[in-house]
Amino acid sequence: MTATAGFVREARPSDAPSLARVQVASWQATLGGLVPAEVLAELSTEAAISQFEEQWHASVASPPTTRHRVLVAYLSPGPQSPLSSGPGSGSEAAPAAGPASGSGSGAGSDSGTGSGAGSDSGAGSGSVVGFASIGPATDEDRWPGSDGEMYEFHLLPSHADGGHGGRLLHAVADTLSSDSFTTACAWVLAADHGRLEFLKAAGWALDGSQGNLDMGVKVPVVRLHTLLAEPTAP
Repeated sequence: MTATAGFVREARPSDAPSLARVQVASWQATLGGLVPAEVLAELSTEAAISQFEEQWHASVASPPTTRHRVLVAYLSPGPQSPLSSGPGSGSEAAPAAGPASGSGSGAGSDSGTGSGAGSDSGAGSGSVVGFASIGPATDEDRWPGSDGEMYEFHLLPSHADGGHGGRLLHAVADTLSSDSFTTACAWVLAADHGRLEFLKAAGWALDGSQGNLDMGVKVPVVRLHTLLAEPTAP
């Protein structure tokens, strides 16, 4: 796969429209066949997208804590001061996307980036192609002081093979580590084999926990975890 130029930065409130549309495009690519068609259609309406946009805007503008963050994968050219840049890091190709969460997710955790990324018609130059929301772990068997969680991880399907997934996942690990988390977990659709293989190739592993994501119907999810490297001294 040829990696495309891009970088990762923290989300801004103005990114909310792009975050909502990337999220919906991600769901359309991964939830087909797992939820009733009418449920997926309802999640894709302009009214639903507008609601997701409002939720993401609120999450980014007023996060619950300073350790709740949203990271945006940006297709170059674009703003400077990236968290992670270059042709792509980590194993690729990444799966299109889908809920990386079971308990602490939803469009209310945090937000993404700038220019409107429409649906998956191919984000143009200098646009948002994916995002991840992260923060303290939410499960009862995790300690939020030291255990982090990746609540959401979404990519536009048309940009899943350009190195953006590996770059974004690398930034997730670096940011969680910098926020003093020593482990990270994520809930993934049990049927999303591409996402599972992508995370396993990056050093994540199943921890035996299972659950259901409520998307109008119960969709089985499994939890993965990973150890985070200590932040390197400047």
